[in-house]
Amino acid sequence: MPFPTYRTRRLRESPALRRLVQETHLTPSELILPLFIVPGHGIRQEIASLPGQYHLSVDQAVTEAKAVVDHGIPAVLLFGLPESKDPLGREAYSPTGAVQQAVHAIKQAVPALVVITDVCLCEYTDHGHCGVVDGERIVNDLTLELLQRTALSHVEAGADMVAPSDMMDGRVGAIRACLDDKGYYQIPIMAYAAKYASSFYGPFREAVQSTPQFGDRRSYQMDPANAREAVREVQLDIAEGADIVMVKPALPYLDVIARVRQSTDLPLAAYNVSGEYAMIKAAARLGWLDEERAMLEALTSIKRAGADIIITYFAKEAVRLLERGAAW
Repeated sequence: MPFPTYRTRRLRESPALRRLVQETHLTPSELILPLFIVPGHGIRQEIASLPGQYHLSVDQAVTEAKAVVDHGIPAVLLFGLPESKDPLGREAYSPTGAVQQAVHAIKQAVPALVVITDVCLCEYTDHGHCGVVDGERIVNDLTLELLQRTALSHVEAGADMVAPSDMMDGRVGAIRACLDDKGYYQIPIMAYAAKYASSFYGPFREAVQSTPQFGDRRSYQMDPANAREAVREVQLDIAEGADIVMVKPALPYLDVIARVRQSTDLPLAAYNVSGEYAMIKAAARLGWLDEERAMLEALTSIKRAGADIIITYFAKEAVRLLERGAAW
């Protein structure tokens, strides 16, 4: 056969040519950095399972928020740890909780930063589940009121957006109704719409001490084998009033991100979760891969699959690499 007229390598000969025809681009404006808020003062303690991530007291969270803005990252996603845990996760909706205090302090110090709060009970319950329990059953509808109270407490503290991650049926509609009833029509909801019962949450659960004390979360989080169901979950959350929908985790579910992207024109977020982050960090420490290239390749794949927004612990590191023109 004659040699093909078109040679694909022509446009790969130099870095400048490769940049010219690059199809997918990462920018700082698409990234959200998660932060872990704890009670106390002057606390900045590295999380063993998440190297480079920290438990932050409110004052330290404000310092971190200022650094986030300096990096050009538009938003943070706050998770909290309570002083104490109980069956109903009461500190999740306490006006004096760590997250509520952090929201207020960050918005006072850095008003331009978008402050998003995770709305769930698992960090606050002594049993580690995301809802009210009856024996070993997770009670869906009784949980909704507590999620409403949690979301409202965050918004009253000054949150710009709430992100329910519990996967209870009807929680987006319940939170929307609650916020609207209180006059917070302008507050958007970013729904963890397709959240899978994944093994990749391990480092996060260690960080917030939320491992279930009995059973698992498969009765409310999605079966990793299912993709069509993800589209149904997304459609339900949109019908209930979600403004942004999310797929979590990201890397093992790139096909789901692509499928959801085809099903809706709403902004689509993907969560590059703790296990995905920790694997790259661990392999890099052992010298098994190039951390910077692996990080950018992973984040680019999430964007290429269709995500508009990427929640990632790599946010600050990625921005530093992008600013210097690094390419994976």
